[in-house]
Amino acid sequence: MYKRRSLLAFATLGAVICTAGVMPPSVSHAASGGEGGTEESYAETHGLTAEDVKNINALNKRALTVGQPGNSPAELPPSVSALFRAPDAVDDRVTPPAEPLNRMPDAYRAQGGRATTVVNNYIRKWQQVYSHHDGRQQQMTEEQREKLSYGCVGVTWVNSGPYPTNKLAFAFFDENKYQNDLKNSRPRPNETQAEFEGRIAKDSFDEGKGFQRARDVASVMNKALESAHNEGTYIDNLKTELANKNDALRYEGSGSNFYSALGDTPSFKERDGGNYDPSKMKAVVYSKHFWSGQDQRGSADKRKYGDPDAFRPDQGTGLVDMSKDRNIPRSPAKPGESWVNFDYGWFGAQTEADADKTIWTHANHYHAPNGGMGPMNVYESKFRNWSAGYADFDRGTYVITFIPKSWNTAPAEVKQGWP
Repeated sequence: MYKRRSLLAFATLGAVICTAGVMPPSVSHAASGGEGGTEESYAETHGLTAEDVKNINALNKRALTVGQPGNSPAELPPSVSALFRAPDAVDDRVTPPAEPLNRMPDAYRAQGGRATTVVNNYIRKWQQVYSHHDGRQQQMTEEQREKLSYGCVGVTWVNSGPYPTNKLAFAFFDENKYQNDLKNSRPRPNETQAEFEGRIAKDSFDEGKGFQRARDVASVMNKALESAHNEGTYIDNLKTELANKNDALRYEGSGSNFYSALGDTPSFKERDGGNYDPSKMKAVVYSKHFWSGQDQRGSADKRKYGDPDAFRPDQGTGLVDMSKDRNIPRSPAKPGESWVNFDYGWFGAQTEADADKTIWTHANHYHAPNGGMGPMNVYESKFRNWSAGYADFDRGTYVITFIPKSWNTAPAEVKQGWP
């Protein structure tokens, strides 16, 4: 997949690079390693150095900065602070070359719940399957390939249109399980109290239920969009649908992220997108994995082992307040540890009812075919594989955004790999 480095020290590294990995024994929770077990990191399995992780984290922050409205994906604005500047080594990221529109993709390499391919082949599949605008195939543009080159977030970015803002995120936290486990279990050998509490909190999140909540809400939104030709009618329809279902979201304030999400979507306002007509838009889903201990002024133990109280969903609505998510990675607890700051997976609008059969498209790292990390690979993972998680992350949210119906970047059916 890419060059293995002799500098790697498996005992001290802990990085996940836009994850893909072995399936866990349970779908429900963001993988817990099992009783007495330990979670492996992506770096431990695939051979990445601490310098790789540093470069990827910096590139991820750069993507966030250049993805803001008015900023060019190709250049980092000079006013951006040093915190968001990528180190020199990140300059080895390159934009994948254009692929002929009529060239068919090759079959992906399939193993277990994951199918793998090179980014160039993904572009060919994208052009055949995801590119259609108003029923016509489109060649992936240079700007789209530039976005894609950022790795896992690039896959979601190129399919969602605007850079992911993650405002409308959902999750499920089992409060009863959390309180029961705190009361009736104890730290493992050599596990500190902070590690124990962080682990119990992580294991109390159920990604399957969080994903289902996001799908259910997206379905309600899509019904509200159907006959609405202005935003006011869409909001009225949405409130009616929620009232009919006795859904707690109906009590959200008129200025909340929930009700403003459509109006805040750039493609809703674009002439070749929604053109301010809600009936031309559809609600779709993607996912983000990240670390909870991001409060730089808070406890050092929480930054290392997780903040049990951070990024919990509202028990009634399932909404997660993402306003304090700064894409800050887990802090090292031991010398040499290094963790990746986030991971994105694109779902779209698949209609497959069984979550385990759904397909999540993500990637390993940014595209650096001439650098030490190597070319970007794209993965298509079943939900069990996607939701497994790694030691880098203790939160998994499922996010709703909107794209024009005329785009086919979120088809109803996705076939894993290519026949």
